[in-house]
Amino acid sequence: MAQLNSYLTFNGNCRDAMLFYKACLGGELELQTIADSPIGEELPEKMKRCILHATLKSDTLTIMGSDMAPENLTKGNAFSMMLTFDSEEETRKVYADLSKDGQATHPLERTFYGALFGNLTDKFGHQWMLCYSYQEKKSLSVGCN
Repeated sequence: MAQLNSYLTFNGNCRDAMLFYKACLGGELELQTIADSPIGEELPEKMKRCILHATLKSDTLTIMGSDMAPENLTKGNAFSMMLTFDSEEETRKVYADLSKDGQATHPLERTFYGALFGNLTDKFGHQWMLCYSYQEKKSLSVGCN
């Protein structure tokens, strides 16, 4: 089975966003600027500080990103990043951290299916869903997993 990773596109603020996600989620962050790439000499000076490729990686997540966006970049609402946690405390902390200067679109609440669930749009316009299951892992069709 292939591994699915998230790849986010930004329009000049990839560095700020990835540093923010690292502060909220932890992990190791690698940033490659356009200036540090083989195509750096071919592009205008204003683009050289932009991020060609970024990777935030931990044992449990990989988020990648880039400033290499089309001129007509539009933030969509057709997908969300889903984070599943091992504790209620961690869920609440990350929700508070990610929603800072963003919008808490659905505050964390206990659901009928035995989970703490909420969603938000961060200050960079990306949507996140956060979930912690109070129930032991069961083969439910509804829940965090």
